[in-house]
Order: sequence, then C-alpha cells, then structure tokens
Amino acid sequence: MKDRAIQLTDGNGGIQSIDLKIEVVRDANGLITQGIVVGNTMNQNQALILVANPGEFHFSPTIGVAIDELILDDDYLRFRHRIREHFTKDGLVIKSLQLSEGKPLLIDAVYE
Repeated sequence: MKDRAIQLTDGNGGIQSIDLKIEVVRDANGLITQGIVVGNTMNQNQALILVANPGEFHFSPTIGVAIDELILDDDYLRFRHRIREHFTKDGLVIKSLQLSEGKPLLIDAVYE
C-alpha cells in the first residue's frame, strides 16, 4: 500500500515548512500514546515527486520531476512526458494529465 504512510504537514507555509504531521494524544496519566499521523498519502506522494529533483529521494534517486524548472522553460510537452515517466517509476498510473500555459496543473493518478 504505497498510498498509506506517515503524513506530512499541510505545508501552508510553502515547501520549506513541510515536516512530519504530529498530533499528540496522551493517556489519563499524561503519557504520550500516539503522535505521528499515518493515513492516505496519495496526493502527498504526487506533490513530492513533482517538486523533488532527481537524487533527492535516497532510495529512489532517479525519481523527481523538478517542476520548478518549468518557470524557466515553456516546453509543456516535455514536462508532461517527465511527469508521466517519474510517476510511473513510483508505480502511479496517470488517468489524465493537463499541463498547459495559463492553466492549472491537473493530475488524476492512482497506484497500480
């Protein structure tokens, strides 16, 4: 189950504020019984693959779209291909992908 793992914070402060999502639960004695949140990470995984550069994932060094490079490049066809390639490496099957100038990036993908 690649879509269930430790969740990261919502990242409202941007990519620099991403950290483990922790919700501390204490028992009647005040001892911590839970902390790290585990749940569905499908969208989180897709976002991380998009923003990562190749080499940033220790155990999968070839994965990383580096979508920030699109700012300096307007080859949307190449980036659509790159997104498909790197999502496939992680086991994601893209049902639809929309990336074009002046429109939001829309991706519908699921794990095989």
